[in-house]
Amino acid sequence: MKLTKRSEETSVMDRPVRTFDRFFDDLWRDPFRLFRMPSLFELSERDLLPWHPLADVEETDDAFIVRLDLPGLRKKEIHVSLQDNVLTVRGERKHEGSEKRDDYRVRERFYGKFERTFSLPGTVDPNSVQAEFKDGVLTVHIKKHPESKAKEISIK
Repeated sequence: MKLTKRSEETSVMDRPVRTFDRFFDDLWRDPFRLFRMPSLFELSERDLLPWHPLADVEETDDAFIVRLDLPGLRKKEIHVSLQDNVLTVRGERKHEGSEKRDDYRVRERFYGKFERTFSLPGTVDPNSVQAEFKDGVLTVHIKKHPESKAKEISIK
């Protein structure tokens, strides 16, 4: 199985430490910050978590079905691969318009690169992968090997 190195920016383990460090850095700069009510308008992009599309993984008798919500993307911005029973979906949602705008009141939509990986059992057939993108939902069907299906065995 091929391991994918995660960048430090998106590491889930580093996030709490960076948030804690940022809190004390901000507190050092402004010690009275604790006594003020935080404003939604003070949030910046650095306070938001990296974007990871939501996914559902379903197993049927003869296949695995993976669905990812990718609103606002086009087919050409999504890349799907299967190597060593690891399904990888990656892409990028680009910001609409200028990157340096400061006139937002609320900004909750995520932009940037993403990568989701799913480890599948050795029973999948790598030659049977089919991907469909419709209405902002990517659906990937991966069939199982026929010999991996459960068989009913008669007792003599």
